[in-house]
Formats: sequence, C-alpha cells, structure tokens
Amino acid sequence: MSTNAAALPRAHGPKGPREIPQHVSPGLWTLAWRRLRADRVGMVSLYIVAAFLVLIALSASGLIARDWAREVGVNYAPPTFVGPDENATGPGAASATAAEGPTEATTFKSSVVDPIGDVIAELRGEKPADAGPASGGVVDPLADVMKDIQASKGTAAAAPEEARALTLPFGGDKWGRDVLKKTIKGSETSIFVGIAAALLATAIGTLLGALAGYAGGWVDDALNWFYNVFSSIPYLLLILAVAAVLQQKGMSTIILILGLTGWTGIFRLIRAEYMKHKGREYVQAASAIGASNARRMFMHIFPNVSHVVLVQLSILVVGFIKAEVILSFLGFGVPVDVVSWGSMLNEAQNELILGKWWQLAAATAAMALLVTAFSLLTDALRDALDPKLKGLAGH
Repeated sequence: MSTNAAALPRAHGPKGPREIPQHVSPGLWTLAWRRLRADRVGMVSLYIVAAFLVLIALSASGLIARDWAREVGVNYAPPTFVGPDENATGPGAASATAAEGPTEATTFKSSVVDPIGDVIAELRGEKPADAGPASGGVVDPLADVMKDIQASKGTAAAAPEEARALTLPFGGDKWGRDVLKKTIKGSETSIFVGIAAALLATAIGTLLGALAGYAGGWVDDALNWFYNVFSSIPYLLLILAVAAVLQQKGMSTIILILGLTGWTGIFRLIRAEYMKHKGREYVQAASAIGASNARRMFMHIFPNVSHVVLVQLSILVVGFIKAEVILSFLGFGVPVDVVSWGSMLNEAQNELILGKWWQLAAATAAMALLVTAFSLLTDALRDALDPKLKGLAGH
C-alpha cells in the first residue's frame, strides 16, 4: 500500500478497516455562494441592498427618522450645501428678519390701513363712526375672535413658536420637514411593501404552479384558464382597476393588490419545472418507497427548483417597489399620513415648478440606487444558482 493511502484515517466496519474520504463534494448552495463571492458587482449590490434593509429596520424600530413629520425648517428650506434662501418664509425666517430691525418693506406694511376694517368695527359697535384707525395703522377684523380662541386654549397658545432652521442637510419640503428623514421613512414603506407583496405573489405562484405541473389533467387545465384570465389584462391597468374597486388606502391594501395580481410570471415557470421534474428517477424512487404526493412535491422536487423561486422573488421585489411608487404617485397608494417614495414624488412635481428640486432628487436617487442594486443582484443570483455552472465553481 502506498504511503498516501496508509496516511488516510481508517474506520472499522463489519468487513474490517475502511478508508474515510477526505473530500466531500460541495452542495448547490455552497457552489452558488462561491460564484457569488467571485462576482464583484454582485457583492457590491448585495452590500447596498443589505444597507437599505438595515436602514429600514432602524427606521421601523424608531431609532432613526422617528420625527420625520416634525417641521424643523422654514418652508422649502434649501440644502445646506446650497445655502439659505433670501426669500425664505417661516417662523425661523421671520425671527431672523425681526432681529435685523425694521426695513423699508415692514415700514410700508405698518402704514397700510384695512379699507373694510373700520366698516366691520362700526357694524359690530366696537368703534364710533368718527374714530380713526387704531394705533399702528392696521385694523384686524378677526383680532377679537382670535383672542377668544387663544383664551379658550389656555396659556399654551401663547407659547413662543420654535425657531426653524434656514437650511437642512438635504433640504425641506413646503412644510419645513426634513427631506432626508422623509426619504429614510419613505424607503421603509416602499421596500416593505415590495418585499411583502413579492413574498405573497411568490407563495401563490409557487403553490399554483406546483399543483398544475405535478397533478396535470383537469387541475392543470383549470389553473391554466385562471392564469390566462389574469395575463390577458394589461398588468398596470389590472392594478389600477383593483385599487379603484377597493377604495381603501393603506399598506396592507397595496400588498394585497400587488400580491394577488403579480403571481402569473412565477406560476408559468414553476409549472414548467414541475412538469420536467416529476418524471425523473429520484421522484419515481420516492414514489416507490411510498412517499406521498405532498412529500414528493415539496420535499423532493421543490429543493431542486428553489433557485428559480429565489430569482423570481428578487425580480418581483424590484417590480413591486416601482409599482408602489406609481400607485402612490397617482393617489391610489398610501394614505396622506404615511410617506413613501411615490408620495414624495407626487409632492415634488408641484415643488419643481417653484424651482425646489431637492425632494425630487432625494427620492429619485434613493429609488434609483436600490432598484439598480437589486437588479444587478438578481442577475448575479441567476448566474450563481444556475445548475449548469455547478461544475465550474471557483476553486
């Protein structure tokens, strides 16, 4: 016996000592991970997607962007790198102007007289007909009403307003809310909707495709008829029609709309895979030892088609994120008290006319970065999980 053979460890069996093999062939997922690690673009995309997932987890837990609806800046506060706007409006801008002292414009405003203020005062009996304007030159017909309202609210109404910043890191919207925090909170909504809807659509498409491909016969015919009904209607029109019928806005509604209408693509692929695998030797062997149909479908065949499911899941996530943005942009998506990338783009279309571009840029950049990274990761996963490349794994 050679030296190398003698050096191998031995185990004792019923027929004497036997050699233990030193090399075990790696499995499909091990080979796929090796190929994915060798793909630099795929790994960079994976890191970007993971960073977005960590970001939305922190946002959902309230560690960041919890106060996204707080008005911390002046109206349309520009980004810090642009500098403050000379025509900024809001409490912060007003306090800054007051600190500088009276200007020509404020002096002119103080001399303006309300032409109908005296008439209203006379009708209410609060001012004689021959009396002149009140001190300061401006008569407010609603001053007494506002005093009554403030008195009914107590002393809290007289509390000074919080000063607002003239600039924000990535700018502010028309209410002075931080665009950066809105983008983070909007990514939580859009990504969660995309992932949840993709999981629902993948589960429906996989289950129906497995039943159609494995059972065949009238089950296959009925499910194919159901598939043809859905696929014959343009996808976007189908989504808008279902959204218009439901009439109820909310994240759960959008998830149901996208999940119940987006299963057709994965159904077709899984059905073909099950038709191909159900006649192979390992399935026939499982049938020979008495395995049930459900066990053959999900314990024997499904692991061999799981790479198709995973790739289709990542494709659906990208598509559903864009679909949620479109729905929210058109007004069929999230309610007004919830922010998403689509609602930000809806607000930005009016701001862009005024030259306020930062909310549009923030939402577009975040969405483009995530969608591009997810698409590249999908391509890398498809290459890494291709069984035809199993023998070409990196060594």
